[in-house]
Amino acid sequence: MSGGVETFGWLWPYVVILIAGWFPTDIWRFLGVILAGKLQEDSEILVWVRAVATALVAGVIARLLLFPTGVLADSPPPLRIAAVVIGFAAFKLARERVLVGIAAAEVVLIGGWYVLGGVSGT
Repeated sequence: MSGGVETFGWLWPYVVILIAGWFPTDIWRFLGVILAGKLQEDSEILVWVRAVATALVAGVIARLLLFPTGVLADSPPPLRIAAVVIGFAAFKLARERVLVGIAAAEVVLIGGWYVLGGVSGT
């Protein structure tokens, strides 16, 4: 018995990682997949979950827009607001393609920042 422990003793850190790191997080994913098959897409609980998720995304966008950190904090608020508005308009005009909306907002933000002299070129 002790020969087996000595032989495979180097495996214990990996076993601990597997049990302590992977299993506690992935068990919820597996349960979610199993239980999601029994939910109807238009059920009250999924409508509520969708509303909460949308509110969280809106909160993150509002925080980035109004109270940015890092380099984004150096850009003027009207430029950030214009980037969001134009990005949303592009998203709607492009039949709700997310990449088009993101690209349009990025072009407005980076281009506007460059025009206003925010990019020093260093």
